[in-house]
Amino acid sequence: MSEESIAPTAPGRTAPPARASAAAAVPSRRLPRRLAQLYAGLVLYGISAAMMVRAGLGLDPWGVFHQGLAERTGLTIGVVTTIAGVLVLLAWIPLRQRPGLGTVSNVLVIGFAMDATLYFLPAARGLAVQIPALVAAVVLNGAATGLYIAARFGPGPRDGLMTGLHRVTGRSIRLVRTGIEVAVVASGVLLGGTVGVGTIAYALGIGPLAQAFLRIFAVPGAGPEAGSDEAPESRVVARGRAAAGAPDAEAGAGGAILRQ
Repeated sequence: MSEESIAPTAPGRTAPPARASAAAAVPSRRLPRRLAQLYAGLVLYGISAAMMVRAGLGLDPWGVFHQGLAERTGLTIGVVTTIAGVLVLLAWIPLRQRPGLGTVSNVLVIGFAMDATLYFLPAARGLAVQIPALVAAVVLNGAATGLYIAARFGPGPRDGLMTGLHRVTGRSIRLVRTGIEVAVVASGVLLGGTVGVGTIAYALGIGPLAQAFLRIFAVPGAGPEAGSDEAPESRVVARGRAAAGAPDAEAGAGGAILRQ
């Protein structure tokens, strides 16, 4: 007989079911794995973004924008990615979005990992090297997206912007995502960012890859972070990625859409 079944209860109250207590303990037991997935995913996301830069065949939509700003400001692309993440996060305030641990970590970790990788990784020379590097970067990005989203610690800042605008405006995820990413790609191109076959490859591949890796890295019994309303948004983001064809966290892909 379990302790829950024999524990005394106050008059007029019923003891919580043992099954509910056991279920509540699952997220706690899974916490180390979830944290490991979160930070492994964010680091790998930064590495994959750096690999796309070094491949030199075009970046994802937000990457085009970040690269263009880096060219204009003289800052590293990782620093620009972090600053842009902070500014996007500020846009959550009027949308009444609630950031989670994953949201804040997304802003802080990806840019750092990206700059660290760029420091050590040389540029790819010749299509025989560039194409495999691009393919590896897109696949790794899909795996990274699956890792950190499956950890369920909150969406990335750009995904939160998408879901927030979707909720406030009533427009479809597809339309909101497409509008945001057309705007950032156009701005990035004007600033000097790189658009190419890599941009198209990312748009076509990241959605199916992210969905596949989300299933692979799903944490059994893990729900949203305690005290957050992340669960509904995660479901919206997942449906949006499946319907539109790509992920944020991060970074969706032009007209097609993680990542979180």
